Amino acid sequence: MAFKRSSGILLHPTSLPGPYGIGDLGPQAYRFVDWLASSGCKIWQILPLGPTGYGDSPYQCFSAFAGNPYLISPDDLLAEGLATEADLAELKELPASKVDFGLFIPKKLNLLVKAFQHYRANPEPMREAFNYFCAENAYWLDDFALFMALKEANGGGAWNGWGSALRARKKTALHKAKREQAETIERFSFYQFLFFRQWTRLRKYANEKGIQIMGDIPIFVAYDSADVWANPDLFFLDEAGNPTMVAGVPPDLFSTTGQLWGNPLYNWEVHKKDGYAWWLSRIRTLLQTVDILRFDHFRGFAGYYEIPASHTTAEHGRWAPGPAKDFFRAVDEDLGNGVIVPGTGLPIVAEDLGVITPDVIELLNAFNLPGMKVLQFGFTGPENPFLPHNYVPNCVAYTGTHDNDTALGWYANAPEAQRDFARRYLGVDGHDFAWDLIRAVWKSVAVFAIAPMQDVLGLGGEARMNFPSRLGGNWEWRMSESDFREDLAAGLRELNWITLRGWQESSSL
Repeated sequence: MAFKRSSGILLHPTSLPGPYGIGDLGPQAYRFVDWLASSGCKIWQILPLGPTGYGDSPYQCFSAFAGNPYLISPDDLLAEGLATEADLAELKELPASKVDFGLFIPKKLNLLVKAFQHYRANPEPMREAFNYFCAENAYWLDDFALFMALKEANGGGAWNGWGSALRARKKTALHKAKREQAETIERFSFYQFLFFRQWTRLRKYANEKGIQIMGDIPIFVAYDSADVWANPDLFFLDEAGNPTMVAGVPPDLFSTTGQLWGNPLYNWEVHKKDGYAWWLSRIRTLLQTVDILRFDHFRGFAGYYEIPASHTTAEHGRWAPGPAKDFFRAVDEDLGNGVIVPGTGLPIVAEDLGVITPDVIELLNAFNLPGMKVLQFGFTGPENPFLPHNYVPNCVAYTGTHDNDTALGWYANAPEAQRDFARRYLGVDGHDFAWDLIRAVWKSVAVFAIAPMQDVLGLGGEARMNFPSRLGGNWEWRMSESDFREDLAAGLRELNWITLRGWQESSSL
């Protein structure tokens, strides 16, 4: 797609400030949009918005279609008569400096149950809109709400531990479950209604401010998800419903033993036979939520790394061919129906980090998809492809991503040879290293330049969002309300102007 030269900030909504234990879709999200617009940036990049499960990772969700109810704004519930001040009291006791998921989740779920009770006590103001939402989204919502109801009824256990009839989705068992769990199904559907109602308003506000939202679409889905339970034929599972091979990546910069993600792998032959219907539905649904898609682990579409499910590390897997051009031709044709003009390109950014082979490059070029360049990876020598002088315009340049350390964290811990090369390459002394990186990627030819909010704030490794392959202690970082600084917005505004990434006039001229 013909993207326009611009810039943006990577910030997941959970990292927004606020008094309720987690960033949400309420007033602080609108404040961030206002701050971002004032900076001259045009892109708000987020992580996946799905309902998180074990490990609290947005890349391991209970659904590839649903929204995360933890992001529902308590302030909006209060304004709409779905909560009282007393209902919010528990959440206000939580720490504001980070997301403590262990403390937060039960308290937020208590609030959501109360919101549903308030709705049931007086449904008329929302009934029509709720019913319309359920009808419009039945193609994914029916399975998801039933899945969550059954999960709750089974103590939160994964679906392969349910009764055999429910695991196999026997019709009589499903009909019985729908009768017995009717109220719980309605409750989980109501949570989705609230999430998308709030998110749609926020996205509309951002778009009106000239901000596009770049969303993330993980290539794989969680095993314990409505997607796998409802569509077992689309994945490599054994007769008992357990994965036979799982996803990951071999040893790389992030991990010496590779990354064992554990996601079930797609049976691409089955997907191909029905024209990739599930995938196309997933993409269409997400494009109703965001403006640009970042395909996480893009290389998996050219070839993916499969690991026997019995293995405990990713060291001994093998590469298998992905659906490649056939899949993206189907996507291109489908999105041409009212989304883009066929042949003009897809609204997609490809996360092409890791082991990049000629087939990945060929796939990128065939569909003119911009890949990613992470400057933090570049300081090993002049030939490194992550250095700006090696960029091409059709790429997205980052100071860093959610999966690696902050710029200052990297600088504090990198080998001295790399630190020295970084200083020499950038022509700096390192005292303002995060902004040195920001200036470098903004000045590059890359069509998009993006920095995590932590780098804009000049934070160290304590603000890192995720440690790949580490369970626990991830996804917790949050801003403070004082971080919406005018001096930082002014610095970005000036940088956007001098690098032709923004349209505000420079105050210095």
